[in-house]
This record gives sequence, C-alpha cells and structure tokens, in this order.
Amino acid sequence: MSSQTTTLPPAPPADALSLGELAARHGLTVSGARPPLGTYIAQLWSRRHFITAFATARLTAQYSQAKLGQVWQLMTPLLNATVYFFIFGILMDTAKHVPDFVPFLVTGVFIWTFTANSITAGTRAISGNIGLVRALHFPRAALPIGLALQQLQQLMFSMGALAVILVCFGEFPRPSWLLAVPALALQAVFSTGIAMAVARLAARTPDIAQLTPFLLRTWMYVSGVMWSIPVVLKRMELPEAVVLALQCNPVAVYIDLVRFALIDSYTKAQLPPHVWALALGWAVLFGVGGFVYFWKAEEQYGRG
Repeated sequence: MSSQTTTLPPAPPADALSLGELAARHGLTVSGARPPLGTYIAQLWSRRHFITAFATARLTAQYSQAKLGQVWQLMTPLLNATVYFFIFGILMDTAKHVPDFVPFLVTGVFIWTFTANSITAGTRAISGNIGLVRALHFPRAALPIGLALQQLQQLMFSMGALAVILVCFGEFPRPSWLLAVPALALQAVFSTGIAMAVARLAARTPDIAQLTPFLLRTWMYVSGVMWSIPVVLKRMELPEAVVLALQCNPVAVYIDLVRFALIDSYTKAQLPPHVWALALGWAVLFGVGGFVYFWKAEEQYGRG
C-alpha cells in the first residue's frame, strides 16, 4: 500500500499578518474584554463564593485595629442617632410632633446608613482594589457587589440592636415585623445598583469620591431620617412637585416601609400612595440599570 501525505500550504510569515490576525490564529483574546451580558452574569454567579468571602473578610477587618472591634458596627449608627436626637428631638422640638420618636429616629438612621455606606463603598470599589483589578481576571462587578454585601451584613447586626431598642421602648415583635424583610431586600437591590453606577463614575473621575459625602448629606436631610415627611406636608404648603419628590424619594420610601413594619404608631396613613410599587420600581430601575451601566465599561477598569 502506498501512503499519501497531505502537504499544508506554508503559513504566511508573522510580519505579513496583522497583530489581530496573529492573535486570532493562536487562540488569543483581548485581555479584559467585555463579555456578553448573559455570560457576564454567569461568570459572576460562578464567583459567588468569592464575593461572599470578600465581603465577610472586609467586614471582619474593618474595625480590627480598634479596641472595641466589631462593637463599632453598632456604636457608629447609635452615636449618630444620639446626636440627631439631641439636635432635632430636643433643640428643634421635633419629638413633640412625632409619636415614638426614638424608635422612629433610630430606624431611620439605621436604614439610611445602609444605603449611604453602600454608595460610599462604591466610590472606592475600583480605586481601592486597583492591584486586584490589574493582577487578576474576574468580573469587576464582583467588587461593588461584594462591598454592598458587606454593608448588608453589617445592617443585619444593626437590625438586631434595633429590635432590642424597639422592645425597650414598648414595640414588641408582631407579624408585621416580617414586612421589613422584603422592604430591606428591595433596598439592598437599589443600594447595590447605585453603588455600581457610582463605582464606574469614580473609576473614571476620582473626584466623585470627594463630592459624594456632600451629596449624601443633602439626600439624608430630605429623606425624613430625623423628621416626619407626612407631618411636614400637613403643616406646610409646598408646591406639588416638591410634595411628589419628597414622597417618591427612594430612600424615604424604604425608611417608611421599615417604620410601618416595626413601629405600631406608624400607620398606613403615613405611607405615600402605591408605596410597594414605588419600592419595587426603584429597586428594578437602579438595580438593573446600575448593573448594566457598570458592565458597559468592563474593559476600562484598571486601565491607564
């Protein structure tokens, strides 16, 4: 039998190929290229254990240098609530117009702190982990999601302290407390979406991190953290646009829902119209929108 050999045409010299053609021929792909959205989500899901471990490690290390350690997770919002109680409750006499003012105030501070800290952490998601971003290939969204998860874990500690405070002021557990779970879940999606959007902005413009505290402080003062929006709307004649903006303020919506769930004197009459639809709408809009907005710039993180 005679053997036949197939002769392949000679490969063109390397200098005759463009760099792109040469890379494609040898199976090379662009480093850090943005994958399709579905693939990106699958990559994130496959790294869910890393995201959880990253969040837990950051939470554990956050106060590792302080003598009181993890106690500061509870002390920080409690100290803030004490200051606000003195300023707004006593000096400005807000407590006179709001039933159960201490539970009202502490609930608002704890819920607000969760969103504010998630956004602040988002401004450092890329710049604060630039070595990790440049050294390893992974979906960059894991960083802001992990930092938001860290704040959610911290919120769980705070909610335990909040439950104790509520009981001390005569608010005992009842079935309505379970409504806080979906409210906080929607707030977590909302906060994570904003954190991702801010992470992209801060990666490109670092000055965003310096501006964020001022924006958050302004947002806090119009979110009914220390005062009651329904009471103010009854006592003041405000333009319809201002009334609508105050009622639809996303953070105020989540604070209202948690207060309604936990505080007996905070009734349905104090909630804005269609409050659950608002809460869901804000979560979907910012959760999905923030994720897609961050994914669009995936190949730009860590460059330059």
